[in-house]
Amino acid sequence: MIFAVDIGNSNIVVGLMDHRQHIKFSGRIRSDRQKTKEEFMIEMRTLMDIYHVSLEGLQGVIISSVVPELTDVVREGMALLTGICPMVVGMGIKTGIKIATDHPASLGCDLVVDAVAACESYEGPLVIFDMGTATTCSVVSEERAYLGTLIMPGVKISQDALSERASQLPHIRFEKPKHMIGRNTIDSMQSGLLYGNAAMIDGLIERIEDEMETKVTVLATGGIAGLIIPYCRKKIIYDPDLLLKGLWHIFYKNVKERYGEAAV
Repeated sequence: MIFAVDIGNSNIVVGLMDHRQHIKFSGRIRSDRQKTKEEFMIEMRTLMDIYHVSLEGLQGVIISSVVPELTDVVREGMALLTGICPMVVGMGIKTGIKIATDHPASLGCDLVVDAVAACESYEGPLVIFDMGTATTCSVVSEERAYLGTLIMPGVKISQDALSERASQLPHIRFEKPKHMIGRNTIDSMQSGLLYGNAAMIDGLIERIEDEMETKVTVLATGGIAGLIIPYCRKKIIYDPDLLLKGLWHIFYKNVKERYGEAAV
């Protein structure tokens, strides 16, 4: 088994996965940039106790991070909790895909991990929407080359901006409105967020297919994707565990690279 840890801008997602890629446990901890190693360990231990998680048979720990302030905090905390030195996704880690962007080193490791998982499970070319703090759209060729990205404000950022910057618009809960054409302020905001983002995704798929001159397989992941994707008109595969699966593939790919098949 391995612990896969994704440090995102809003949450730290952890998953305990067996050698067959089955997720035995997953949970979330808030990404507080002021968090100390000890505070992270307390929250992690509490989470493990709640779900009765045992470390018996643990082979390794792998971490991806888009929050540099938390990378060492989580790496050191997981090392102390498990007694295993974590693998951190970054330079020198084998992924099995080619980064064909202008500046490969600047590409977020979460996007790379999503792409690895998608390439291992689905036929390309691929378009991957990851809907978190930001909404990202990654494009991967049939030859497993990461071609590029579109980055947009996430649904929650857009929601907060509406309420904070427009004095007559209230803070709202994000949920399906009664009607698409809103008949009151709250329904109008909810409809704009839900159907506006769904229409944006549909439109981007069409434009990407036009530019690539081929049909694509479309995936969606991230915390908010499960609410938006059902209202899209295009065929989209929702895979909420895509990033954890990518970390699993990267971990075992590098274990095989370093120690051979017998180590897996």
